[in-house]
Parts: sequence; structure tokens; C-alpha cells
Amino acid sequence: MNKKVLILSGSPRKLGNSDILCDEFMKGAEDSGNEVKKIRISEKKIGFCEGCYYCQKSGGICAKKDDMEEILDDILKSDVIVMATPVYFYSIDAQLKAVFDRTVAKWTQIKDKEFYYIMTAAEDSENVMNCTLECLRGLTACFEGSKEKGIIEAKGVYEKGEVKNTKYVKQAFEMGKNV
Repeated sequence: MNKKVLILSGSPRKLGNSDILCDEFMKGAEDSGNEVKKIRISEKKIGFCEGCYYCQKSGGICAKKDDMEEILDDILKSDVIVMATPVYFYSIDAQLKAVFDRTVAKWTQIKDKEFYYIMTAAEDSENVMNCTLECLRGLTACFEGSKEKGIIEAKGVYEKGEVKNTKYVKQAFEMGKNV
């Protein structure tokens, strides 16, 4: 069965390491006949959640008028969600975190999704991804019926594009192909 796949690329660098892995995942998923949409979060206007809970009183409509409404609609329509981030100070980057916080508007409607996580880090220590992975898992644990399906931990890649010459490119393609 073909699936609707949404890739949320948190990389602030176009063609940065995590963004490249998103593209490889997309190629694999498309090769298998899935419908894929990639959103580069840094190219969208997404304000920070202010905790006003206007959304709770307005049926999931946020008081902020920006690109997050479109992203939430894409999340709701998707079967599979890929979240990709470079590791910044052992956590997710600010771009992806803003999206996480803004899901509060419709978080109870986000159900039965398959999740894949792509993380890249300059450091290559054994535990460099632990906190980042827990951040990703923390969000998806809030969504009823969420299923973790795959993880890429691309360690030891710092310079833009450095990931191209690693095993992680093939891993991302194969993961996408097997959605």
C-alpha cells in the first residue's frame, strides 16, 4: 500500500547533512511508489508558541497566522512523518522545536502515524544522539498510536555535505524505500 510521507527537514542549511539524508529518504520512498512531500522548516514562517491556548478555544486554530497551519494540515494527512535535525548542544535545533511546540493546536488529532528520525552530529561519541532522540520520542509519545519505525544516527559529520561520502546516504535511501 502506498503511503503519504511527510519529511520535516529541520536543517537550517540547505543541502546540509541532515537535509541531504532527507533527500535520500525521499528518493527511496518515491521509488517504492509513495507520495512524498518535503518541507524545509527554515524556509517557512513559523512563530513561537506563546502558550495562550487560543487554539484550545477555537477548534485548533492558532492565533498566529503563519505557515504552521499548512504544516499541521500536512501532518494530519500523512501516514508517515520523518523528522530530521542536526544535533545542537545534544538536542534538536530551534527550527524543529518551534514546529513541535506549535503542534499543540491539534495534537489530539495527530494519531496512528509512523515516525522516522534522522539526526546528524559533528561529534561521533557513543551517546551524542541520546538527548536528541529522547526529544523526538518525547513529542511522538504524545500522539495516540504513534509507531517508531526507524532511526538514522549520522555521527562524525560536520562540514556541509560531508555526509555524502558515508554509509548514512545508503541507509537513508533504504529506509525510505522500505516505508
